[in-house]
Amino acid sequence: MNTILITGASSGIGAATARHFQTNGWNVIATMRKPAGDTGLAALENVHTARLDVTDADSITTAVSEGIERFGHIDVLLNNAGYGAYGALEAFTMDRIRRQFDTNVIGLMEVTKAVLPHFRQNRSGTVINISSIGGQITFPLGALYHGTKFAVEGLSEALHYELEPLGIRVRIVQPGMIRTNFGGSSFDFAMDENLPDYAPMAEAMGRLFGKLSTNPSAPETVAQVIWDAANEKGSRLRFRAGPDAENLLDARKQQDDETFIGGIKHKMAL
Repeated sequence: MNTILITGASSGIGAATARHFQTNGWNVIATMRKPAGDTGLAALENVHTARLDVTDADSITTAVSEGIERFGHIDVLLNNAGYGAYGALEAFTMDRIRRQFDTNVIGLMEVTKAVLPHFRQNRSGTVINISSIGGQITFPLGALYHGTKFAVEGLSEALHYELEPLGIRVRIVQPGMIRTNFGGSSFDFAMDENLPDYAPMAEAMGRLFGKLSTNPSAPETVAQVIWDAANEKGSRLRFRAGPDAENLLDARKQQDDETFIGGIKHKMAL
C-alpha cells in the first residue's frame, strides 16, 4: 500500500487531499502545526496525524521518522503548507517578510531534504509542490507571495533535473482561486496608514480579487489533480488545477509582457 506525507493537512487542499488518498486505499501521514485541531482525519483508517511546523526543524525530523515507523515507507511527499502575504512591500516588517519566505520556500526545502534520503535509498518517490497561478503571473501588492511561488517553481524545475536520474519524480501543482481559508488564517495583508500612496491600488486589488473569487474551485478539485500528479508515470512537471488556472496561464504564455501586464493594469484601472 502506497503512503503519502502531506504538510498543512488541517484544512483546505491538504485535508481534502488526505481524504482523497485515504479513500483510494493509500496510507496517509497528515501533518499540521496543531494536530489538536484535526478535523476528523485521525479517526480514519490508515491515517496517521503528526505535528509538523515547516519552520521547526525538529518537528520535521520527528514527523518523517514517525511516518516511516508507522507505515514502513513514504512514496509521495506533498509540500502543501503555506500562506499568502499581500500588501505594499514598505508596509511589511522584515520579520513578516522572513516569515513568508521561511514558510513558503525554506520550510518546503527543509521538508524535502528530510524525505530525500529515504527516496534515494529506495530509488523511488515523488515530490509534489503546491505552487499557484501566482508562480507564473503576478498581481500588484504581491511581491512577497509571488516571490515565494516563483521560487517554488524555479527550485522544483531544477530538482526535476537533479532527482529524475535517481528514480525520484518532481511535480508542480498550480491551483487557481480555490475555496479555502486563504482569506483567513492563511492570508496576511499589510496596509500602513502612513503609506496612503498605496491605498488606491489596495482598493483596486480588492475589487479584482472579488471578481476572480466569484466561482472558486473546490479543494477536492485540487486533490484530484494531486492524485493525477502522484500517479503520473511520465516526466510531466506541471499540473494546473481549476479553469481559471488554465485560462490565466494560457493567456500569460501566449502574450508578451507588455500585453499581459497592460491587461492587468486595465482591469484594475491603474
